Amino acid sequence: MDLRLSPISPSLPSRTGATSRIGPAATPDTKSAGFAGALKGALTEVSAAQNNATQLQKEVQMENPNVSLEETMVAIQKAQIGFQATLHVRNRMVQAYSDIMNMQV
Repeated sequence: MDLRLSPISPSLPSRTGATSRIGPAATPDTKSAGFAGALKGALTEVSAAQNNATQLQKEVQMENPNVSLEETMVAIQKAQIGFQATLHVRNRMVQAYSDIMNMQV
């Protein structure tokens, strides 16, 4: 599970006549454009890690000699850490939304 995000540094359009958007969001064929794409990718990776850990657990319970207990425990811990990180991000986003909605205009 790799949750690293690549830095995005789009060039900003100048105020003199530039009306088109410049940056990663300008190209519709990009797979993950902006924060929403990065969040969706991270959620997909966390889900895949949890599914992998569940599958390894089942294999250990079925006494498959090709799956080690150590590998299973590491996969479970990775899935748990990924889920906790996702939960923290969600809580921060809800808190930010609440703060914005409570601002006086």
